[in-house]
Amino acid sequence: MTQGVLPDRSIRAMIARGEITASEPVTPGQIQPASLDLRLGRIAYRIRASFLAGPGQPIATKLGEFEMHRMDLDAGAVLEKGCVYLVPLMEGLALPEGITAVANAKSSTGRLDLLTRVITDEGTEFDRIPAGYAGPLYAEICPRSFSVLVRPGMRLNQIRFRAGQAALSDAELKALHAAEPLVSGTAVIDHGLGFSVDLRPESGDLVGYRAKPHTGVIDLDRIAHYPASDFWEEIRTREGRIILDPGAFYILVSREAVTIPPDFAAEMAPYLAMVGEFRVHYAGFFDPGFGHGAAGGTGSRGVLEVRCHEAPFALEHGQVVGRLVYERMADRPEHLYGADLKSNYQGQGLKLAKHFRAG
Repeated sequence: MTQGVLPDRSIRAMIARGEITASEPVTPGQIQPASLDLRLGRIAYRIRASFLAGPGQPIATKLGEFEMHRMDLDAGAVLEKGCVYLVPLMEGLALPEGITAVANAKSSTGRLDLLTRVITDEGTEFDRIPAGYAGPLYAEICPRSFSVLVRPGMRLNQIRFRAGQAALSDAELKALHAAEPLVSGTAVIDHGLGFSVDLRPESGDLVGYRAKPHTGVIDLDRIAHYPASDFWEEIRTREGRIILDPGAFYILVSREAVTIPPDFAAEMAPYLAMVGEFRVHYAGFFDPGFGHGAAGGTGSRGVLEVRCHEAPFALEHGQVVGRLVYERMADRPEHLYGADLKSNYQGQGLKLAKHFRAG
């Protein structure tokens, strides 16, 4: 098998072979160019702490130790801000040897500050699934800023499958950028493609949004429904600098517009974890075609989901806050992000989750 991230046609083949299982048939809309959307099952367990199963331990055993109560999702249920939940997913895996998987939050999930991670039986890492794993999948969900209403079948996470080594070295990334520019402006390539924050917009002084601390519930099925002003404070500056408050959650935007060519995918990673002052980007998958052929042909900017940690932190315009790790596809997808699919964030600038409208 060709090494790389498996495209949509390969995901359909995995479903046909029983390597991806499901309690209800997988729908065509779940299959993305380089990933599969995962669906919530019918029960949510309120648990007292996040956990990993660990070697030799099934999730069911750990759940018996941590469960506080359970909720039926069929009629809809509220996952409350600050609480931790475990939801069995409709999908499971029977991975062959040589195929690994990695999960991540979908874009809208991250923009709502929903910390959601996939865990497995005997798992020792969040969102990382080894070759040969056979068993169920679970979503651990912790709403950080807003309480949310969920139902079975909602898609908060997505999963990507890899054959062998897919990541490009810096030398390969520089060669790709020389052949097809990946970023507007100067490319900062160091263990991936550097992303910096835009705090000097071309027009106006709106640079981001900060989540309000006391808001209503968000029904995740309601699109363009909620007035943004009910949930977000606008962040404005003409100084090219903002002070991040500890514990606060921000939506900002990258200074660079980026392109993901059709034969590649990318994943957002922290730029320097040892800095420790803030975390950027819960939702980390960039599909083949992101920014490719976007309006004006200049790529799409990345929305940054930022949470500040221990101390107030002065964030400056142009400060590098993340990096894109590019990966080769095992084959070109049949459908590309934006071009062939209804993609909410193609050609984006500073943009909140799809559930909000101006006002």
